[in-house]
Amino acid sequence: MLRSIEAALKRVGLDRYLMILILTVILAAFFPARGGFATGLSKVSFWAVALLFFLYGAKLSLSATMAGLMNWKLQAGCLACTYVLFPVLAAGLFGVSQTWFPTAIGMGFLYLGCLPSTVQSSIAFTSVAGGNVAGALCAASLSNLIGVVLCPLLFAVMLHAAAGEGDPSAAVWKIAQQILLPFLLGQLSRPLLADFLTRNKQVTMIVDRGSILLIVYSAFSAGVVAGIWHRLSWSDISILIALCMLLLGVALAIVATAGRVAGMPKVDRLALLFCGSTKSLATGLPMAGILFHADQIALVVLPLMLFRLIQLSVLAVVSQRSAAN
Repeated sequence: MLRSIEAALKRVGLDRYLMILILTVILAAFFPARGGFATGLSKVSFWAVALLFFLYGAKLSLSATMAGLMNWKLQAGCLACTYVLFPVLAAGLFGVSQTWFPTAIGMGFLYLGCLPSTVQSSIAFTSVAGGNVAGALCAASLSNLIGVVLCPLLFAVMLHAAAGEGDPSAAVWKIAQQILLPFLLGQLSRPLLADFLTRNKQVTMIVDRGSILLIVYSAFSAGVVAGIWHRLSWSDISILIALCMLLLGVALAIVATAGRVAGMPKVDRLALLFCGSTKSLATGLPMAGILFHADQIALVVLPLMLFRLIQLSVLAVVSQRSAAN
């Protein structure tokens, strides 16, 4: 019975980990971290994120990424969707969201628009749909590799243009300390650690998912303690969900049309669709913990978390229907 329920939920994008993520938000709502515990949790989260990107660096093969660059049309298309199309759409939502929400929600849409593509889910959806898995792997890896530097810089520039706030140099410096430096150290350690991480994929998965749960609990605890949830009603949440659905729907339509207009084969169009329309929670939450103040981070990451849930649910159906056609 439990297996059948879990299989049904997975078909619409709600796997066990996402349900744990939702439970973590509920836990923070009723039992938020306070005082010394919150301070200690923040320090643990800092080192967990640094370790996570160290492992990313040790695991990522630059030679495999460079080999995939030969399919330049697919790679250029994915990067354009991720770092041009989405930021433009997100900038539009920033203005619209100011009608209903605090500025932090608008910042969240801008931040969402600047994030790299997902790796695991975009590749999985491409595989299910029968698309170019190798091309998707390269596109997602390249997106995340570039995003370590480009995402905070692009976000700071957009925020400054939209709201007169943000310091690009400060943002990049923060990322360099906690993400870029560990990532580069991981790359240097790759000859020593690559085989071990390949044989023990569970290590990276535990650090990956564990660090995200820590950040989610810490962020939403800070939101509860600061009382920011009193500023959002259920109608506000409904509007926010609708805006996230609109963002995904418009992005999917444009990406699908662009693939056809460019004359790409179907396998490449599918890879473009799933890599070009997804945004990474795994990268977004750790970066958010560095870039934003504790009292605003819960509102900033709320659009990302809702978009992630909607994205997985919709693309799970899209990938299955693409496979059937």
